[in-house]
Amino acid sequence: MVLPITYENIKIDAGYRIDMIVEGCVIVENKTVEKLMPIHEAQLLTYLKMKNYKLGFLLNWNVPRMKDGIKRMVNRL
Repeated sequence: MVLPITYENIKIDAGYRIDMIVEGCVIVENKTVEKLMPIHEAQLLTYLKMKNYKLGFLLNWNVPRMKDGIKRMVNRL
């Protein structure tokens, strides 16, 4: 899903791209990286704040066990 940037009534369509939105309230961001970094967390938090959602998951698919690649994040509205 494309998330446009709006600033002072100016809309920029080449904004951010959310990987998945589940049930209209949870954002899922998929990664395939050696290790999740703070920049990945910041990206998800930005999406949560821009959409005004509370819950998101950061999934790293490059792990031997999927449970080791899941990071749950909450936007403190």
